[in-house]
Order: sequence, then structure tokens, then C-alpha cells
Amino acid sequence: MPLEAVEARRLYRQVADQLRSLIDSGEYAVGSRLPTERELAEQLKISRPTVREALIALEVEGRVRIRVGSGIYVTEPADATPAPSAVIEGPFELLRAREFLESAIAEQAARVATRDDVARIDAALVAMENVEHPGEASMVHDRAFHVAIAGCLGNAVLVRVVGELFDQRLNPYFAQLAQYFENPTTWRTALSEHRAVRDAIAARQPRAARHAMRDHLAHSQERFAQNFGAESTAAAPAARKRTARSPAQPGKPKRPSKKEAKSGSARRR
Repeated sequence: MPLEAVEARRLYRQVADQLRSLIDSGEYAVGSRLPTERELAEQLKISRPTVREALIALEVEGRVRIRVGSGIYVTEPADATPAPSAVIEGPFELLRAREFLESAIAEQAARVATRDDVARIDAALVAMENVEHPGEASMVHDRAFHVAIAGCLGNAVLVRVVGELFDQRLNPYFAQLAQYFENPTTWRTALSEHRAVRDAIAARQPRAARHAMRDHLAHSQERFAQNFGAESTAAAPAARKRTARSPAQPGKPKRPSKKEAKSGSARRR
């Protein structure tokens, strides 16, 4: 038998495989709730984004159902459950790769962009301002913005790579994650971040362009890193309690009572 190439499984796939095995063995019955995202991360000693990617993978496969604010529940697998894939990159892996690559591209774009290049970036921004999100059209214009910045460098390979990385948003895991966390408010925030990148490039400020692009893609990761488990509802009362107990303002010493002031005055005498 010929040897076959060995491919290391991504960590989130290993987590998904473990959870699937526990479900298949009856450890978690259909209809039961899995431990929270935080609890799973602590038990497995891994990051919460990795757990989130694993849960999204299981949801795409039809093995669990995520109910925002309630928890993650085991579901009856459908007859046509899609086969798990070990070759799909996780959403956070993709965003980190884009953050590294596109921040460097934006920096160089600020050095070499022509007036026509900036006009193409502006056209993508105008289109983004006049489209509903989430939706297919918004993704088309978002992609055009990032590709236009790569196009400033006049390198067809970079344009293709940036486009292909963006297109990974269409993979089922990324699309499912986006379904939970993308909305018109996050779109307006992202649009503001895009404008900051554009302005730095147009002003020929390489360092500012690099930081603006890095911040945009880092914030994208943060938007997808919000918790969708049951613990979010449990945390709300505690947060409200903390807000009600406002701490004293720093730098403003407590005013002594008349009794304390009199006592202090007597001691000084």
C-alpha cells in the first residue's frame, strides 16, 4: 500500500472531533446542552476563539444548534449531514493572515498610490455606503475595497492573493459565524475603519495606513469573538450590579465630617 501524505489537523478540528465523539458515545444526548464556551476552553486549555470555531464547525455539520444567550444544544443529525472537512481554515486563522498581509500592503500603498488608485478605493467606499448589510452585494463592494488597495502596488499576485483570502469568507464556517455577529451596526463601524485606511493612503502616510488596516482586521476578529453562550445572560446582572455601585472618583478625596474635622483640628493643636 503506497504511503499517503500526512496533513496536520487544525486545532479547532481536533476539538470538533472530540466533541463529536462525545455526542456519538451518548455523553451528550440529543437535546442536552453542552458546557459553555468558557468552560470548554478551560477544560481543554485552549483559547475561546478556537472553541468557537469548533462549535461553528459542528453547527455547519448539523450536530449542534447555537442559541444566542441560551447555550449550545445537541441536535439530531440529518440524514444528509455534510462530512467534516480538515482543510477549511477557521475564520480567526483567515483574519489573522489578512491582518499580517494587508497591513503591509496598505503601508506600501500609501507610498505609491496614484490619483487613479485612490479614485478606485473611493468608488468602492461609495458603493459600500449605499448597500444593505449583511448581504451578497455588501461583500462584493467590501472585496473591491481591499483588492483596490492591493492594486496600488501593481502586483497581480498580491491582488489575486488578497482576493482569494477575502473569498474565504464564503466558506460555510465563516458564513455561519458572520450570521451571528454581523449586522448594520457592525457594518457602519467597519465602514468607518475603511475610511481611516483610505485617508491614510490618500495622505501618503505609510505608518498610519499600516496601523489603520491592522486595527480594522483586528477589530473584525474582536467582533466575531463576542460570546454567544449561556454565560452572556448570567453576566448581565453582575454587570448591572457593578454599574450601580459606581466607585468614588479618583483624585477627589472624601470630605471629612464635622466631627472628624474637629478631631483632626484638636490633634494638630
